[in-house]
Amino acid sequence: MWSYRIVAPYQFERTSIPEKTADCLTDGQVLLQFLAAGVCGSDMPAFRGVRGLLPGDHGRSGAEKDGFPVHEIAGEVIASRHRSHQAGDRVVGWASGFDGLMERVVTDGDQVVSYDPTLSPGQAIGLQPLACVLYAIEQLPDLAGSHVGVIGQGSIGLLFSCAAKAAGAKWVTGVDPVDRAAIATQFGTDTYVRATSDRWVSHLQPADRPDVVIETVGHQVATLNHAIEATAPGGTVFYFGVPDDDSYPISMRTMLRRNLTLKSGVALDRPRMLELANKFAAEHPGLLAKYLTHTFGVDDVQGAFELASRPVSDRGKIAIVAS
Repeated sequence: MWSYRIVAPYQFERTSIPEKTADCLTDGQVLLQFLAAGVCGSDMPAFRGVRGLLPGDHGRSGAEKDGFPVHEIAGEVIASRHRSHQAGDRVVGWASGFDGLMERVVTDGDQVVSYDPTLSPGQAIGLQPLACVLYAIEQLPDLAGSHVGVIGQGSIGLLFSCAAKAAGAKWVTGVDPVDRAAIATQFGTDTYVRATSDRWVSHLQPADRPDVVIETVGHQVATLNHAIEATAPGGTVFYFGVPDDDSYPISMRTMLRRNLTLKSGVALDRPRMLELANKFAAEHPGLLAKYLTHTFGVDDVQGAFELASRPVSDRGKIAIVAS
Protein backbone atom coordinates (compact mmCIF):
# COMPACT_ATOMS: atom_id res chain seq x y z
CA MET A 1 0.00 0.00 0.00
CA TRP A 2 1.12 3.59 -0.54
CA SER A 3 2.65 5.68 2.20
CA TYR A 4 4.63 8.89 2.56
CA ARG A 5 7.65 9.73 4.66
CA ILE A 6 9.88 12.76 5.05
CA VAL A 7 13.29 12.02 3.53
CA ALA A 8 14.87 15.49 3.73
CA PRO A 9 13.86 18.99 4.80
CA TYR A 10 10.84 20.09 2.74
CA GLN A 11 10.76 16.77 0.87
CA PHE A 12 8.27 13.90 1.00
CA GLU A 13 8.78 10.57 -0.72
CA ARG A 14 5.99 8.21 -1.71
CA THR A 15 6.83 4.60 -0.84
CA SER A 16 5.20 1.20 -0.76
CA ILE A 17 4.88 -0.61 2.58
CA PRO A 18 3.26 -3.92 3.62
CA GLU A 19 -0.51 -3.74 3.66
CA LYS A 20 -2.16 -3.33 7.05
CA THR A 21 -4.93 -5.79 7.84
CA ALA A 22 -7.35 -6.57 10.67
CA ASP A 23 -4.63 -8.76 12.18
CA CYS A 24 -2.71 -5.56 13.01
CA LEU A 25 -5.37 -4.40 15.46
CA THR A 26 -5.27 -4.61 19.23
CA ASP A 27 -8.26 -4.09 21.49
CA GLY A 28 -9.78 -0.63 21.05
CA GLN A 29 -8.23 0.04 17.65
CA VAL A 30 -9.76 0.50 14.20
CA LEU A 31 -8.33 0.07 10.71
CA LEU A 32 -9.23 2.91 8.34
CA GLN A 33 -9.13 3.23 4.58
CA PHE A 34 -7.68 6.69 3.95
CA LEU A 35 -10.24 9.20 2.69
CA ALA A 36 -8.67 12.54 3.62
CA ALA A 37 -6.07 14.20 5.80
CA GLY A 38 -5.59 17.76 6.96
CA VAL A 39 -2.35 19.71 7.01
CA CYS A 40 -1.84 21.26 10.44
CA GLY A 41 0.55 24.00 11.52
CA SER A 42 2.00 21.56 14.03
CA ASP A 43 3.17 19.44 11.06
CA MET A 44 5.39 22.22 9.76
CA PRO A 45 8.48 21.75 11.98
CA ALA A 46 8.76 18.14 10.80
CA PHE A 47 8.35 19.22 7.18
CA ARG A 48 11.11 21.80 7.66
CA GLY A 49 13.40 19.05 8.92
CA VAL A 50 13.21 19.45 12.69
CA ARG A 51 13.73 16.08 14.31
CA GLY A 52 10.71 15.36 16.46
CA LEU A 53 10.22 12.51 18.92
CA LEU A 54 6.79 11.06 19.53
CA PRO A 55 5.61 8.91 22.44
CA GLY A 56 6.83 5.37 21.89
CA ASP A 57 9.61 6.29 19.46
CA HIS A 58 12.31 5.07 21.85
CA GLY A 59 14.95 7.35 20.42
CA ARG A 60 13.81 7.06 16.82
CA SER A 61 13.12 10.30 14.98
CA GLY A 62 9.49 10.93 14.16
CA ALA A 63 10.58 11.88 10.65
CA GLU A 64 11.69 8.28 10.11
CA LYS A 65 8.15 6.99 10.54
CA ASP A 66 5.93 6.03 7.64
CA GLY A 67 2.92 8.34 7.40
CA PHE A 68 4.45 10.97 9.69
CA PRO A 69 3.59 13.74 10.66
CA VAL A 70 -0.14 13.84 9.79
CA HIS A 71 -2.66 13.37 12.61
CA GLU A 72 -5.84 14.93 11.14
CA ILE A 73 -7.52 12.02 9.42
CA ALA A 74 -10.83 10.94 7.91
CA GLY A 75 -11.38 7.39 6.79
CA GLU A 76 -13.74 4.48 6.30
CA VAL A 77 -13.59 1.71 8.88
CA ILE A 78 -12.37 -1.52 7.31
CA ALA A 79 -12.06 -3.49 10.54
CA SER A 80 -12.74 -2.69 14.17
CA ARG A 81 -11.90 -3.92 17.64
CA HIS A 82 -13.71 -0.96 19.20
CA ARG A 83 -17.27 -1.15 20.53
CA SER A 84 -18.42 2.09 18.88
CA HIS A 85 -17.22 1.50 15.32
CA GLN A 86 -18.27 -0.95 12.64
CA ALA A 87 -16.95 -1.72 9.17
CA GLY A 88 -18.30 0.82 6.71
CA ASP A 89 -18.48 3.72 9.19
CA ARG A 90 -16.96 6.97 8.01
CA VAL A 91 -15.07 8.62 10.84
CA VAL A 92 -12.88 11.62 11.52
CA GLY A 93 -10.40 12.53 14.23
CA TRP A 94 -6.84 11.75 15.21
CA ALA A 95 -4.36 9.32 13.73
CA SER A 96 -3.07 8.34 17.16
CA GLY A 97 0.36 7.37 15.80
CA PHE A 98 0.79 10.63 13.85
CA ASP A 99 1.02 8.37 10.80
CA GLY A 100 -2.02 9.39 8.77
CA LEU A 101 -0.27 9.73 5.41
CA MET A 102 -0.82 6.17 4.25
CA GLU A 103 -3.43 4.13 2.44
CA ARG A 104 -4.60 2.28 5.55
CA VAL A 105 -4.30 3.74 9.04
CA VAL A 106 -4.48 1.99 12.40
CA THR A 107 -5.72 4.32 15.10
CA ASP A 108 -7.23 4.35 18.57
CA GLY A 109 -11.00 4.05 18.24
CA ASP A 110 -11.44 6.58 21.05
CA GLN A 111 -9.77 9.19 18.84
CA VAL A 112 -12.38 9.15 16.03
CA VAL A 113 -16.16 9.56 15.67
CA SER A 114 -18.63 9.33 12.80
CA TYR A 115 -19.37 12.49 10.85
CA ASP A 116 -22.29 13.92 8.89
CA PRO A 117 -22.42 11.93 5.62
CA THR A 118 -23.42 15.05 3.70
CA LEU A 119 -19.90 16.38 4.28
CA SER A 120 -17.15 15.47 1.87
CA PRO A 121 -14.14 13.82 3.55
CA GLY A 122 -12.13 16.99 2.87
CA GLN A 123 -14.74 19.12 4.62
CA ALA A 124 -15.03 16.63 7.48
CA ILE A 125 -11.32 17.06 8.23
CA GLY A 126 -12.17 20.48 9.65
CA LEU A 127 -13.99 18.79 12.54
CA GLN A 128 -10.69 17.74 14.13
CA PRO A 129 -9.18 21.23 14.53
CA LEU A 130 -12.64 22.55 15.41
CA ALA A 131 -12.80 20.02 18.27
CA CYS A 132 -9.45 21.31 19.55
CA VAL A 133 -10.63 24.92 19.39
CA LEU A 134 -13.92 24.18 21.15
CA TYR A 135 -12.04 22.41 23.95
CA ALA A 136 -9.84 25.48 24.40
CA ILE A 137 -12.91 27.74 24.46
CA GLU A 138 -14.30 25.60 27.29
CA GLN A 139 -11.18 26.36 29.35
CA LEU A 140 -11.73 30.12 29.09
CA PRO A 141 -13.91 32.31 31.29
CA ASP A 142 -17.37 33.19 30.02
CA LEU A 143 -16.84 35.16 26.80
CA ALA A 144 -20.27 36.81 26.78
CA GLY A 145 -19.81 40.52 26.10
CA SER A 146 -16.02 40.29 26.07
CA HIS A 147 -13.36 41.56 23.72
CA VAL A 148 -11.25 38.69 22.37
CA GLY A 149 -7.95 39.13 20.56
CA VAL A 150 -6.66 36.34 18.31
CA ILE A 151 -3.00 36.50 17.33
CA GLY A 152 -2.70 34.66 14.03
CA GLN A 153 -5.47 34.39 11.44
CA GLY A 154 -4.38 31.16 9.81
CA SER A 155 -6.65 28.13 9.80
CA ILE A 156 -6.72 27.78 13.60
CA GLY A 157 -7.08 31.51 14.23
CA LEU A 158 -10.08 31.62 11.92
CA LEU A 159 -11.83 28.90 13.92
CA PHE A 160 -11.05 30.68 17.18
CA SER A 161 -12.61 33.88 15.86
CA CYS A 162 -15.73 31.96 14.82
CA ALA A 163 -15.99 30.00 18.07
CA ALA A 164 -15.41 33.09 20.22
CA LYS A 165 -18.26 34.94 18.51
CA ALA A 166 -20.50 31.89 18.89
CA ALA A 167 -19.62 31.84 22.62
CA GLY A 168 -20.90 35.40 22.97
CA ALA A 169 -17.84 37.58 22.46
CA LYS A 170 -18.91 41.13 21.70
CA TRP A 171 -15.85 41.96 19.64
CA VAL A 172 -13.07 39.90 18.04
CA THR A 173 -9.79 41.45 16.94
CA GLY A 174 -7.65 39.39 14.58
CA VAL A 175 -3.94 40.11 14.20
CA ASP A 176 -1.75 38.80 11.38
CA PRO A 177 1.04 40.29 9.25
CA VAL A 178 -0.49 38.69 6.14
CA ASP A 179 -3.49 40.44 4.59
CA ARG A 180 -6.17 37.87 5.51
CA ALA A 181 -8.89 40.46 6.13
CA ALA A 182 -11.23 39.10 3.44
CA ILE A 183 -11.30 35.55 4.80
CA ALA A 184 -11.12 36.63 8.46
CA THR A 185 -14.35 38.61 8.24
CA GLN A 186 -16.12 35.45 7.03
CA PHE A 187 -15.26 33.80 10.34
CA GLY A 188 -16.40 36.51 12.72
CA THR A 189 -13.40 38.80 13.01
CA ASP A 190 -14.69 42.33 13.66
CA THR A 191 -11.41 44.25 13.49
CA TYR A 192 -8.52 43.00 11.42
CA VAL A 193 -5.07 44.34 12.24
CA ARG A 194 -2.50 43.65 9.56
CA ALA A 195 0.67 43.75 11.65
CA THR A 196 3.11 41.58 13.50
CA SER A 197 2.03 41.02 17.07
CA ASP A 198 4.82 43.21 18.49
CA ARG A 199 3.76 46.17 16.33
CA TRP A 200 0.13 45.63 17.29
CA VAL A 201 1.01 45.68 20.99
CA SER A 202 3.24 48.74 20.63
CA HIS A 203 0.30 50.79 19.30
CA LEU A 204 -2.37 49.30 21.57
CA GLN A 205 -4.07 51.77 23.89
CA PRO A 206 -4.96 50.57 27.42
CA ALA A 207 -8.67 50.92 26.76
CA ASP A 208 -8.35 48.72 23.67
CA ARG A 209 -6.70 45.75 25.37
CA PRO A 210 -8.76 42.56 24.92
CA ASP A 211 -10.17 40.72 27.94
CA VAL A 212 -8.89 37.46 26.44
CA VAL A 213 -5.98 37.02 24.04
CA ILE A 214 -5.49 33.72 22.23
CA GLU A 215 -2.09 32.99 20.70
CA THR A 216 -2.49 30.64 17.71
CA VAL A 217 0.90 31.10 16.01
CA GLY A 218 3.37 29.07 18.08
CA HIS A 219 6.81 27.85 16.99
CA GLN A 220 8.53 30.82 18.66
CA VAL A 221 8.88 32.51 22.03
CA ALA A 222 8.03 36.13 21.21
CA THR A 223 4.32 35.92 20.39
CA LEU A 224 3.39 34.54 23.82
CA ASN A 225 4.89 37.60 25.49
CA HIS A 226 3.07 39.83 23.01
CA ALA A 227 -0.18 38.12 23.99
CA ILE A 228 0.56 38.74 27.67
CA GLU A 229 1.43 42.37 27.03
CA ALA A 230 -1.79 42.90 25.04
CA THR A 231 -4.20 41.53 27.65
CA ALA A 232 -6.31 43.82 29.82
CA PRO A 233 -5.91 43.71 33.63
CA GLY A 234 -7.64 40.69 35.11
CA GLY A 235 -7.73 39.02 31.71
CA THR A 236 -6.77 35.61 30.38
CA VAL A 237 -4.14 34.50 27.88
CA PHE A 238 -4.58 31.17 26.15
CA TYR A 239 -1.49 29.75 24.47
CA PHE A 240 -2.69 27.41 21.73
CA GLY A 241 0.28 27.63 19.36
CA VAL A 242 2.60 24.63 19.42
CA PRO A 243 5.90 25.30 21.26
CA ASP A 244 9.16 24.36 19.58
CA ASP A 245 11.15 24.95 22.77
CA ASP A 246 10.82 23.32 26.17
CA SER A 247 11.12 26.58 28.12
CA TYR A 248 9.48 29.93 27.37
CA PRO A 249 10.57 33.02 29.33
CA ILE A 250 7.62 35.29 30.05
CA SER A 251 7.17 38.61 31.83
CA MET A 252 6.10 37.61 35.32
CA ARG A 253 6.06 41.30 36.24
CA THR A 254 3.29 41.88 33.69
CA MET A 255 1.45 38.74 34.80
CA LEU A 256 1.59 39.88 38.43
CA ARG A 257 0.85 43.58 38.00
CA ARG A 258 -2.15 42.90 35.77
CA ASN A 259 -3.51 39.90 37.66
CA LEU A 260 -3.47 37.81 34.48
CA THR A 261 -4.24 34.13 34.02
CA LEU A 262 -2.20 32.05 31.56
CA LYS A 263 -3.70 28.82 30.27
CA SER A 264 -2.71 26.22 27.70
CA GLY A 265 -3.12 22.53 26.94
CA VAL A 266 -4.01 19.91 24.36
CA ALA A 267 -7.56 18.74 23.69
CA LEU A 268 -8.80 16.04 26.05
CA ASP A 269 -12.09 14.13 26.11
CA ARG A 270 -11.77 13.79 22.36
CA PRO A 271 -14.88 11.76 21.49
CA ARG A 272 -17.06 14.33 23.27
CA MET A 273 -15.28 17.23 21.61
CA LEU A 274 -15.56 15.68 18.16
CA GLU A 275 -19.29 15.23 18.74
CA LEU A 276 -19.51 18.88 19.83
CA ALA A 277 -17.67 19.83 16.65
CA ASN A 278 -20.25 17.87 14.64
CA LYS A 279 -23.02 19.77 16.45
CA PHE A 280 -21.30 23.14 16.01
CA ALA A 281 -20.87 22.52 12.28
CA ALA A 282 -24.55 21.56 11.96
CA GLU A 283 -25.53 24.80 13.73
CA HIS A 284 -23.33 26.80 11.36
CA PRO A 285 -24.23 25.51 7.88
CA GLY A 286 -21.53 26.07 5.31
CA LEU A 287 -18.79 26.65 7.89
CA LEU A 288 -16.67 23.66 6.91
CA ALA A 289 -17.21 24.26 3.19
CA LYS A 290 -15.76 27.77 3.39
CA TYR A 291 -13.08 26.61 5.84
CA LEU A 292 -11.73 24.15 3.25
CA THR A 293 -10.03 26.41 0.72
CA HIS A 294 -7.45 24.11 -0.92
CA THR A 295 -7.63 20.43 -1.83
CA PHE A 296 -4.83 18.20 -3.11
CA GLY A 297 -4.85 14.57 -4.24
CA VAL A 298 -2.69 11.94 -2.56
CA ASP A 299 -0.35 12.16 -5.53
CA ASP A 300 0.55 15.75 -4.55
CA VAL A 301 1.28 15.64 -0.83
CA GLN A 302 4.39 17.67 -1.57
CA GLY A 303 2.33 20.47 -3.10
CA ALA A 304 -0.05 20.54 -0.13
CA PHE A 305 2.77 20.97 2.36
CA GLU A 306 4.60 23.51 0.23
CA LEU A 307 1.45 25.64 0.14
CA ALA A 308 1.03 25.29 3.92
CA SER A 309 4.61 26.40 4.52
CA ARG A 310 4.21 29.85 2.97
CA PRO A 311 1.85 32.75 3.73
CA VAL A 312 -1.21 32.88 1.47
CA SER A 313 -3.92 35.46 2.04
CA ASP A 314 -6.96 33.34 1.20
CA ARG A 315 -5.84 30.05 2.71
CA GLY A 316 -8.01 28.27 5.26
CA LYS A 317 -7.76 24.52 5.72
CA ILE A 318 -5.69 22.42 3.31
CA ALA A 319 -6.91 18.86 2.77
CA ILE A 320 -5.29 15.90 1.04
CA VAL A 321 -7.96 13.57 -0.37
CA ALA A 322 -8.06 10.09 -1.83
CA SER A 323 -8.36 9.82 -5.57
